[in-house]
Amino acid sequence: MSGEEVFIGSIDQGTTSTRFIIYDRSAKPVGSHQVEFTQFYPKSGWVEHDPMEILESVRLCIAKAVDKATAAGHNVDSGLKAIGLTNQRETTVIWSKSTGCPLYNAIVWMDVRTSTICRKLEKELPGGRTHFAEACGLPISTYFSAMKLLWLLDNVDAVKEAVEKGDALFGTIDTWLIWNLTGGIEKGLHVTDVSNASRTMLMNLKTLEWDKTILNMLGIPAKILPKIVSNSEIIGNIGKGWPITGIPIAGCLGDQHAAMVGQACRKGEAKSTYGTGAFILLNTGDEIIQSNHGLLSTLAYKLGPKAPTNYALEGSIAIAGAAVQWLRDSLGIIKSASEIEQLALQVDSSGGVYFVPAFNGLFAPWWRDDARGVCIGITRFTNKSHIARAVLESMCFQVKDVLDSMHKDAGENGEVKSDKGEFLLRVDGGATVNNLLMQIQADVLGNPVVRPADIETTALGAAYAAGLAVGVWTEKDVFSSAEKTEKPTIFRPVIDEELRKKKVDSWCKAVSRTFDLADLSL
Repeated sequence: MSGEEVFIGSIDQGTTSTRFIIYDRSAKPVGSHQVEFTQFYPKSGWVEHDPMEILESVRLCIAKAVDKATAAGHNVDSGLKAIGLTNQRETTVIWSKSTGCPLYNAIVWMDVRTSTICRKLEKELPGGRTHFAEACGLPISTYFSAMKLLWLLDNVDAVKEAVEKGDALFGTIDTWLIWNLTGGIEKGLHVTDVSNASRTMLMNLKTLEWDKTILNMLGIPAKILPKIVSNSEIIGNIGKGWPITGIPIAGCLGDQHAAMVGQACRKGEAKSTYGTGAFILLNTGDEIIQSNHGLLSTLAYKLGPKAPTNYALEGSIAIAGAAVQWLRDSLGIIKSASEIEQLALQVDSSGGVYFVPAFNGLFAPWWRDDARGVCIGITRFTNKSHIARAVLESMCFQVKDVLDSMHKDAGENGEVKSDKGEFLLRVDGGATVNNLLMQIQADVLGNPVVRPADIETTALGAAYAAGLAVGVWTEKDVFSSAEKTEKPTIFRPVIDEELRKKKVDSWCKAVSRTFDLADLSL
């Protein structure tokens, strides 16, 4: 391919927006477009998306990004070699094979309507909350797709009827998009990848196949499930009716796994992605580590059908950037998310205010769906700057909670350290442009935080996976990419250990106040 312009496209479908980015051979973006879509909140704790709106957002992003790259003088039409796809995980869709129409809105990963189902299973199954953990790596939780699927099977007549008739297809958002991109009702491919499948509670981590025992115990019919493939292989070509056609879809990863590839995380290295939620993953190589401290065992990535499988420990935080959106949209304290940094900088501390954003319960390492948000330590002295700073600190304390659990589970030999003996946390995602947030994170951790020059590593990871499959890049290119890119920004802790410990103890006290609040009277 030397001498010609070569491009890889990346669909990055997140919780609140979709992007399409076109990368050149040197992995530099040459055209991109982003579209936000609607989140619906039908009831307290319920969160939904319209799958058709997501589909249209992908269509628009592809068209606009191609137009922008072409206008900039790039011959994308002849040079585009493959498409990678990365998506919000766990979000669940069921649709009709014959009509192509969703049978219900997509139930979003943070939705907690399945808490009753979870409690019932915990009581009925001999292993309780962790009954399936040895097989799938996950506890029984509202977070995962299997519980959302059970709710749809139990509560939506159209879903029940379609399953009985053999007309229902289940998938996470990657599956929904691939099926539509490759033809839809005209022989669209019903496929998911190992990373997204690992988040359903239905895939066996060792065999990388749907676990028949789990399916039988939950009463989920195997016929509605997609085929599982690796993260980097040619899945199928984009069909007619799309802005680009005939291009292979050659990479697919859940968003957090894509960020690991984009950050070139090898065994013993960890990254934290700050988006709507925050997600910390530590690559554990070929070893599946069962957590004793509230973390998840999951896939990191498998970059080809015959490639080795990398596993990870993960801690998932439901509310990170979403708390900033709440300040903006629900309270009106700020007009745009970017304003929070300047507002928080007007004070040098949170003034003793601690904010725990347990809007829909707490994920790792607490796993309390009975938790609800609290803001404590408020005095007459408190102003909106203190609250803004407490919101930023809440993200950082939650990340520390997860990393502390990782240190305990992985042990000294499970983590790679720098020449100075420091554990470096790689960070990415939109919120990392906030320098104050990154400095607070380093202070809370007591370890350096490393921010790459390009913080959009999720889309890049999906592009790398697709480029690997079609020979544009090699694994050496991908995993040496961090050395070739612009110098990262490193944030080092500046507060002393005594103050750090006091702040962490205060945070833990605040977290304890969130428990058992789900049934507060309306």
